[in-house]
Amino acid sequence: MLLIDYFDVVTRGKLEKAIRGGKLRQYSIASFLGATPGCLGAFMNVSLYVHGLITFGAIVGGMIATSGDESFVMLAMFPKEALMLFAILFGLGIIGAWLADKLANFLKISPCKECRLQKMHKVKGRNPFKPSVLLEFPKLSPARYALVLAFVAIIALNLIGAWGPQSWDEPDRIILLSLSTIAIVMTATASEHYLEEHILNHIIKKHIWRVFLWTLFALIFVGFGLQYWNFSQTIRANIWLVLVISALVGLIPESGPHMAFVTMFASGLIPFSVLLTSSIVQDGHGMLPLFSYTLNDSLLIKAFNLVFGLSIGAVLLLLGF
Repeated sequence: MLLIDYFDVVTRGKLEKAIRGGKLRQYSIASFLGATPGCLGAFMNVSLYVHGLITFGAIVGGMIATSGDESFVMLAMFPKEALMLFAILFGLGIIGAWLADKLANFLKISPCKECRLQKMHKVKGRNPFKPSVLLEFPKLSPARYALVLAFVAIIALNLIGAWGPQSWDEPDRIILLSLSTIAIVMTATASEHYLEEHILNHIIKKHIWRVFLWTLFALIFVGFGLQYWNFSQTIRANIWLVLVISALVGLIPESGPHMAFVTMFASGLIPFSVLLTSSIVQDGHGMLPLFSYTLNDSLLIKAFNLVFGLSIGAVLLLLGF
């Protein structure tokens, strides 16, 4: 989450300039932003849309490609399949964007008709990287000390064999130690603004606890179902109903409900087609800012993605995926 947020802040201005151009460029960039893990890419797409920089189809494509905070859990549970899913969502986002613009032209949908442009958060002069902050040692903020020590503890616990993957042949251990080291550097050298507004107020207060609780409850639900109920047989006997439910749950504009399907896929209970359907329809809470601008456009995007997701999922399920 730290890396994605950092990338978002550093590249925001450049991406806004790069997106000006043909529709294919808009579709590609919006879908790429959507396919990046977390909600920040979706938030950026909303910002671009309400400022008139991308079309209705482009915002649709970006939301098709978005998986919300569940993408981080997927990368942890099944990294290879997760990367394949993100690549497929990126491609489907471009296709969906093209179809949505065609449909918008046919139905004469005016993009963001109700929007009231507001001054969005500017990053000029808000560079997240400020190594000079270390010169203030030892008078650094308690939050900075706590974050750095937390990541140091993660590395120490792993190296002494108390926690996490222990074999150097496991990619998970390399990833864990590498990302923790990067996180130490980022939190130690972050500007006060970035530390306060992005890391503490956004990532920790708004994301981490939600991801933890939803993942915990999903694991408990699946574990309980497998132990005390013939969960696997029930799902396989009603797989088409599960497909429809996964799409309907995806309509909820919140990160978390989709976690149940992530956990079921990781446990081998549902096929890839169901996970893909849910991923297409759901967009974490990336749509929430757009609801505050235009309810009409938000509902149209959700409706299109529901039909699109069910159509793709049904075809793949029929083909045995």
